[in-house]
Amino acid sequence: MIDSQLIMPNNNIVPTNQEDHLISLIKSLTKAEKRNFKLYVNRLQSKSDVKFVQLFDVVGKIDAWDEVIILKKLPTVKKAQLANLKRHLYKQILISLRLIHIQKNVDIQIREQIDFAKILYGKGLYIQSLKLLDRIRQIADDNHQDILLLEILEFQKVIEERHITRSRQTSNKVESLIEASYTRSKIINNSCKLTNLKIEIHGFYIQYGHVNNDRDVLVVRELFSKKLKGIKLDGLTFFEQVYLHQCYVWYYYILLNFDKCLVDAKKWVEIFEQNPEMKKEEPDLYMRGQHYLLTCLFNLKEVKAFDKALNKFEEFEKDFRTEMKPVSEIIYFLYHSTAKLNKHYLEGTFKKGIEYVPEVLKQIKIHESHLDPHRILVFYYKIAFQYFGNEDYNTMIDYVNEIINMQVGQLREDLQGYARLLQLIGHYEMENYELLDYLAPSTYRFLEKMKELNEVQKETLKFLKKLIKHRNIGHREMFLSFRTKLDKLEKDPHSRRALLYLDLIPWVESKIQKKSIRAVIREELKR
Repeated sequence: MIDSQLIMPNNNIVPTNQEDHLISLIKSLTKAEKRNFKLYVNRLQSKSDVKFVQLFDVVGKIDAWDEVIILKKLPTVKKAQLANLKRHLYKQILISLRLIHIQKNVDIQIREQIDFAKILYGKGLYIQSLKLLDRIRQIADDNHQDILLLEILEFQKVIEERHITRSRQTSNKVESLIEASYTRSKIINNSCKLTNLKIEIHGFYIQYGHVNNDRDVLVVRELFSKKLKGIKLDGLTFFEQVYLHQCYVWYYYILLNFDKCLVDAKKWVEIFEQNPEMKKEEPDLYMRGQHYLLTCLFNLKEVKAFDKALNKFEEFEKDFRTEMKPVSEIIYFLYHSTAKLNKHYLEGTFKKGIEYVPEVLKQIKIHESHLDPHRILVFYYKIAFQYFGNEDYNTMIDYVNEIINMQVGQLREDLQGYARLLQLIGHYEMENYELLDYLAPSTYRFLEKMKELNEVQKETLKFLKKLIKHRNIGHREMFLSFRTKLDKLEKDPHSRRALLYLDLIPWVESKIQKKSIRAVIREELKR
């Protein structure tokens, strides 16, 4: 059995009170950030500052908030002081972090300069304020910081309106300022519409998943086209272009049209390639584009293109590794590990995939407080398929059982259904017929209770019933018949997703041809 203590997620992901927030923040600090915090507070001289540093040291050594223990370790702190001390400590940690991250985030730098300009203006030095705003206006424009750019323009307009400045001496200076403000406000309005559409279409997927029939297709198309009508589609800025292709990626992904989804995923990535400086500023958005590019290539079984895209993704991480924030490291782990497991499945290199599994489990353990149950489910399922492909059905069942036993309610009910079918296949392979007599009825009940049981699940369920019922006779003819049904389902666009999650064709072919699953996949690659 696998060690569930090693890989199960921490269910207490969301802090329930302010104490948890403080502990989570301190635990998230790197050694360099802790050192920087100590250097920062050394410049503060008040007695209260000494107390919050002591609180910092105490909280850094405990895993859960315990007021009794904390007060015992801080005898000079009274219980009534603790709440204010916690708030003060939390604020000071954030201030110290801002001092570090201002060097890495152009938007934080711009905001700081806007604050400086406001301070200068408040002291009556509005010419100096305008000069500063002019300088950072160009930086904001170069880095596609549209909202901050509009804030700068609006502040410049306020100064020009209230004071007689040297700008009046320059021909069309004020008029160009007004035009720039008007243009930028239109860009932001259009970007807002695009992000709204992106969220709506993604929300539709979360609620309803992929299309299951022609009616679903019609609903999605009407929703998308209706929302797209009010959006400007030409002359788009960097982020507008990315958001537009993001919308189309989700749209085609829901429709299971992976060919068109791939086209927009490529364009999404290409926009970053044409603006390489934005990879550093928006690594998460770039990696997300790479993820959908890889996902489409996997679904289309474009092995060579997938391998090339994966290498490029790994090169990106290598180039930006030292500059990545913790959230970017987590995103890279999720997308890269998924891609690596997909690669081994595509190529039939299941032994290598299994060798990679311990690293995936190690990273899950490291990032467990940041991973939701859905991510864990998907990883377990992909890991289970590595063992399925390697015909190690015993270990496959261990991971399948983890999926079945996870307390996730109706989350990814479809994946739980596929896992139960894999469980039956595993026990069939190991000839555990007595156990199948016990497990099969509960699997049937679970699947039949699902709101929208798809055709792949229905046909697989019927097939497994026959195998279990006729256990004492040869099964080759049954496999041939099931293969014919799978061929028909492959031609049905609405069954495409189910066949991606429950890809039984290599297994069925291995039974018909009396070869290993690996051999079947590798022979298919040579064609």
